Formats: sequence, structure tokens, C-alpha cells
Amino acid sequence: MKSSTYAVMSSICIAAGSYASPAANGQAWNDTRTMALVERATERRAQQLADTSLKDYTSQAHGYLTFLAQIGEGFTEPPQIVKADELALEIFWRAPNLSRQRIIGRRDTLLLPTDINYHRDHLGIVQNNFPDIIRLGDGDEVGDVPHPLSDAGLQTYDFAIRDSLSIRLPDRTIDVYEVRVRPRNDREPRIVGAVYIDKSSGEVVRMAFSFTRSALLDRQLDDVFIVLENALVSGRFWLPRRQEVEIRRSGSWLDYPVRGIIRGRWEICCYKTNTGIDPRFFAGPEIVQLPPRLLARYQWKGGILDSLPPDVRTITDEDVARVQAEARELVRAQALESRRGASLSAGRISDFVRVNRVEGFAFGAGVVQRFGSGLSLVARARYGIDDAKAKGRLQLSARRANGFALHLFAERDYRDAGDVMESSLVKNSIAAQEFGSDYTDPYDARVAGIAAEFASRLGVNSRLEATLESQRSLRVNAVPHYGRYEPTVAAWPIRVRRVSLVLERPTALAVLGTEVRFTGKFSAGLFEGRDTVISANRPHFGRAFVSARIERPVGMNRLVLHSMVGAVSAVPATPPQELLYFGGPTTGPGYQYHLFSGSAGASQRVEWRMPVQFPAISLGRYGRTPGTATLAPFMHTVYVKGSETGQRMQRMGWYPSAGAGVLLFFDLIRIDVARGLRKGRWSFSIDIERQFWGIL
Repeated sequence: MKSSTYAVMSSICIAAGSYASPAANGQAWNDTRTMALVERATERRAQQLADTSLKDYTSQAHGYLTFLAQIGEGFTEPPQIVKADELALEIFWRAPNLSRQRIIGRRDTLLLPTDINYHRDHLGIVQNNFPDIIRLGDGDEVGDVPHPLSDAGLQTYDFAIRDSLSIRLPDRTIDVYEVRVRPRNDREPRIVGAVYIDKSSGEVVRMAFSFTRSALLDRQLDDVFIVLENALVSGRFWLPRRQEVEIRRSGSWLDYPVRGIIRGRWEICCYKTNTGIDPRFFAGPEIVQLPPRLLARYQWKGGILDSLPPDVRTITDEDVARVQAEARELVRAQALESRRGASLSAGRISDFVRVNRVEGFAFGAGVVQRFGSGLSLVARARYGIDDAKAKGRLQLSARRANGFALHLFAERDYRDAGDVMESSLVKNSIAAQEFGSDYTDPYDARVAGIAAEFASRLGVNSRLEATLESQRSLRVNAVPHYGRYEPTVAAWPIRVRRVSLVLERPTALAVLGTEVRFTGKFSAGLFEGRDTVISANRPHFGRAFVSARIERPVGMNRLVLHSMVGAVSAVPATPPQELLYFGGPTTGPGYQYHLFSGSAGASQRVEWRMPVQFPAISLGRYGRTPGTATLAPFMHTVYVKGSETGQRMQRMGWYPSAGAGVLLFFDLIRIDVARGLRKGRWSFSIDIERQFWGIL
């Protein structure tokens, strides 16, 4: 079929119309105008299934199935691709509802070890905008949900026109209404989202929807979101053009913030209508795959990652993203309300066991009790063998589906001086026990406070916290297997009243494909001596620290910039535990851990990452490691402005270093060698890649 007969419906063809949202003009749910449109769309959908003018068609589809992983509290960072499959399909359809899809090409690439298998219906497209009863995952994920544009759907859903859109085609402009859909009883298996309907014909142009909690049969599912877009073929038939599905699930047996995501994306083209397909062709399963030897003959262009859409980790259309956010808020509210019971709780693996110079071996555990409606109580405890002290945290939290959360907490813990972790806690425990190399600088902090977390605004998450604190220094109690420990920070014994604000912009695409992330920490407080007199009128301090990470792909290579800057001011002087600290594999490679401390400082790294050949290793059913590693030469510099307090040697000025890193085994392991160029030394570091430190 010639392209002139195929009108593509895409986001670049849609422009906002003149119809205002219901909230703006008092439009009510199920009003006469809305129901007339919805009933016409339902009738048209039934007629299209029985339309004798469209007897059959064939088409081709090209798509990706990606499995992604997301970690971190609140899942603020975009998910990382674990496995990507690229597929080519031949699509066959015959009236009224016969469908056959044949996979003629398939290839995959593995970026992290996994043995995931997809449900068969994830490997194909959705025909006819779903039947009257919607099922997904071969009936294991979503089952028996009434279609909104069906006789049953008219009785079980509410509808409201929210907006109008214009689809500009080469020979016409089509006016489309966005109709919101919500269940009349959201405790039943239903959809929630929007249907986009051609104003004049009643044809379905697009559907974007999620499901209520009760529709999700797998209890580990967080939500399922679907986008179906149609295009006008031969000037007469609205047929599939573009489809997306996103399935998110997370574990519930442990309080680790880890989520798995399956995303499917399909582009359908090259329609041929009424070719006379024999009905016998449709016998057997709907989705079939050619034998491996025939799949291998398919001619692909480039590598999978070369052609993978750059925005595979996000929904890009603003109106669809809005529908997705609204649908997920309802599902989150239902999940928060229904989640009850107790379970094991831990923020990271090191909450169970760790080693440092103060506690020696420390063992811990935690439990969370959920009461429903977003209310929960978390209790965690840890005991150090060598310091013979118990630490713990008790927190009562109330969380809303819109992202707002309120926390009341009290804790006694060993807080780390400085703003940046220099190594993962798992690696640090091993190095501390065996070699006396402890990259933590703890002081005792007993805290009671209240904190509020706010939903993202302009892509920035925020947390406001007010605390009362009692602080003091700690002494070294443990003895390593080899070597000796350095002294801990000489923290002042003080009481503190502090207000803190944390702003975080998770990694997001910026101009020219650049990925940007930043975190800002700002605090101010009053303090007084606990065991000593501090000679000043209302001693106080103010503190700010900002870090940013910028990455820019350049062909197969990647430029990585990591910047940190901070300052602190206090009267009469700055407590040592509030100073800025630099030095170590992250903030000052080639220099001793926390060698630099002061009232102001900065750290800047410029790194170039490039793939190099490396032997692949079989992991059994989890696949093979890639046949490449990543070489990462870098330059680094530290600037510090000295302070009048602190026990470490005060060094002012700039301290550059140079080094190189190698990332191995799916870029999970990083090995660094660096040299400080101004009174520095050679340093060697091996650790897990930094993005996984939060769960270690």
C-alpha cells in the first residue's frame, strides 16, 4: 500500500483544541453530551467488528520488549535496562475477530544478568482495541475487566469529556474528544484512564488506561498501563498504528526499594486490506514464532541498543503522561489502603550486618507494620559487639497517594561526617575488618523530629525536616585483622535545633540527549554546648551542599561529569561534624580519606567512558556477560578552604589527580587506579558501581 493512503496518528499531529476541561466549565460526569458521544462510539465499535467492507488485512509490526530495574527510596531514579528484545511480526486479521501474528525476527541483548521469560501475549499487538472482556498476561496479570465501550461498560463506568484535540492529516482535520473513564465501583476489576473519540464518526483514535487494584491478579503487580493508538487506513478504517504496555511489579516480602518493569513498544505499518485470507490460516495459537534457523535469517539494521528509542524509560506524550499519573494515583491509593500486616524491614543489606571502627561487628534487623490507608510503623535496631551499644529508629509514617508523606521519628545512630559516601557499606565492611581501612567518620547522634515529603514539582522531589539532636564524639573500639584504624572525627558535644531542606531532581533527559541529576541539601540551626560552655550569643550555623551528575552520550562513548560544592558558616565557630570533608575514591581519588576539611570546598570529575573488548563469561540460565568492558579515564580536582577547627591537617587550594577506571561484568564492578598530583599518592579501589550503593 502506498504511504499516501496511510494517515499516521502521532503526537506531532495533535494540537490542543478550543474545548476546555470539565473542571473549567462545570462539565459533569455522565452528562448528556458525553454519554451521546460514548454511546455512539460503542455502537460504532460493534458495527466495525461486523463491517463487511473490511474483510481482512495484513500488516507488519516492529517492536521492543524491555525489562528494566528500578531501585532507590521512592523509585525516583529512572529504571535501568536489564534486557532488551527486538521483534518483527507479520500481522493477519479476518472479520469478525480472527487474528494471527507470526514472529519472523527476534534478537535480544543482556545488560544485567536475568532469566526473565515473557507471557506469550506480550510478544504481539492488541487487535480491535481489546475485546469486550480484557485479559492480559495470558490471564495471569489482568482478567475479566469490562471494556468501557461495551454494553457492560456503559453500565459500570462514568465518563466525562475533558479536552479536545485536532489530528491534522494531509487531506483533512479530525476533531477528537478526550473522554475520561473511571469505574463507578473502584473495588471491582475495572480500567481507569481516557478514550479519545473522533467527534463526527465515533471511532476510537486512542486509548490510554490503567487498572484498578482488584483487576490485578498478581499481587506483586504495582500497576499495568496501556496506550493503543490507531491510524486511518485507506481513508476508511481506524486500525492499530502504535502501542505501548508497561507492567510494574515489586517484591513485598522485604522492605527493599526494588522494582521490575516490562515495557513493550510497537509500531505497525504497511497495511494491505481485503486480500482474501483463507479462514483455515487462523487455526491454532494466535501468536506463533518461526523456528530458530528461520528467525536467524531476518535482516536487522544495526544493533538493538542503536535502534532502541532513546525515551524507552518514559512516556513522552504529555496528555498520555497526565492520564497515566491520574490512573496511578487511584491505584496507589487503593494499594496503600489495602496493605496491612507486618514484614521484615531494612533500608539496605548492611542494616543486617556491617563492620566499622567504632562498633566492630554490628548486627541488626527491622520490622514494618502496615495498618492500611498509608499508615505504617517501622522499627529498626542494631547492636555493636565492640562498643556494646544499641542503636535504633522508630518511625510512624502517613503516606498519601499524591506523593505527600509525613513522618514522626526518633533514633539513636552513628551519623557519618561529610556529605558523600566514599564507598559502598558492603565493601567498607570488608576493608575495615581485614585491612583497617574504614571510610566512615561516625559520631553519636540522638534525634527526634518530624519530616514532610512532597510530591514532585517541576521534576524536583523535596523533603522538609525539623529535628532536635544531641551529638557527641565516639572512640575507636574495634581492632582490624591487619593494620590499625585512624581516629574518628572530634565532634563537639552539643545540642542542636535544626531545620533541613533536601531538593532532588532525579536523572532526566535534558537538551541534546544529556542526562542530568542534582541534589541540594540546605540546613540551618541553633546549637549549645552539652558538657562545655560555648562563648557566643545564640550560637548558630548555616550549611549548603549541592551535587550534580551530568552524562552525555557521544556515539558509543559517554562523557560523565560529577560536580560537588558546599559551604558552611557558624558563630562562634563551626563544629567539626558540620565541616565539609573531601578525600577518598569519590571526592578526592589519589588522596587520603577525608584528608581535606574546611568551611568551603568543591570537587569536580571529568570522565570519558568507552567500550573495549573483554572476554564473555557464561552465567548459565542467566545468560552471558557482554564481550566488552568499559574503560573510564578521568581527571579530578578538589578545592578546599580551610577552617579554624578540626583535627586534620588543613590544606587550602586546589588538589588535582588523574586516574582510570574499568567497569566489568555488565558494568557492575568498578576498579579504579588514581594518583594525586599535589602531595598525593597512588590509590587503588574496587567496588560495586555506585548506583547500587543504596541497597548495599
